[in-house]
Amino acid sequence: MSTNVFVPRPATEVFDFLADARNLALWSSGVASVDPAYVCPGLHAEYRYRYPGRRRPHRLVCSQFEPSRRIAFRGQRMWSPLGTQVPLYGFDLSPHADGTQVRLSVTSSLSAALLLFAPLVAMAWRRDLPVDGGKLRDRLGGVVPPAPAAHPSPAATPMRAAPAPQGFDYAH
Repeated sequence: MSTNVFVPRPATEVFDFLADARNLALWSSGVASVDPAYVCPGLHAEYRYRYPGRRRPHRLVCSQFEPSRRIAFRGQRMWSPLGTQVPLYGFDLSPHADGTQVRLSVTSSLSAALLLFAPLVAMAWRRDLPVDGGKLRDRLGGVVPPAPAAHPSPAATPMRAAPAPQGFDYAH
């Protein structure tokens, strides 16, 4: 699942915030908490985090790191009696004149009987990911006031070239 959100900050600032996985717990519904110990951001940086509903901490590893462009974190495989789940949180950044377009994505790799629940997992992320994007935007700069328009805005699209988008563009 993925969604886009416009953040009224430069891509370097947005990337720096996202690169420190400790900040995920401030806005992402897929992360309950992250160990507060400092970890130098970068490829293979490893954090200890708690996935919502889990008692013990798991590893969260930076699996992609392209400064000001893309960052991704892969969670440790989590076991349940029905199978396993591996979450991947991805963030693609596109600079705009007034800020940064951020594409948030979550991929949950499921196994065994958990595959039967894939539609429910997808439905939950379709519900939660836009809310998470709003929390990220608000955390980094607040709500962008709508620009006065002479014509009604076109329907949401995955990516707009100009002017800078406001709110969400739903990709799925």
